[in-house]
Amino acid sequence: MSTITAAKARDAFSDMLGQVSYAKERITLTRRGRAVAAVVPIEDLKLLEALEDHLDGQDAIKALEEWEKSGEPSIPWEQVKKDLGL
Repeated sequence: MSTITAAKARDAFSDMLGQVSYAKERITLTRRGRAVAAVVPIEDLKLLEALEDHLDGQDAIKALEEWEKSGEPSIPWEQVKKDLGL
């Protein structure tokens, strides 16, 4: 993975975009010596989002199983919206 300052990235944006999109290179952007962002191929982003969705789904299943074991009654949707001021 390459590292480039944000200022240099701004000046060489087109070249950087080519490296990422065609060469599938990942580039870390730094500001004042600290990594602040990354430019990655779209395939990497899609994979990351799919992983996050999968983990969110696992968390939801776990929460539902815990709630079912607790025996607590469900809260009607209309009540939830009212409580949240929606």
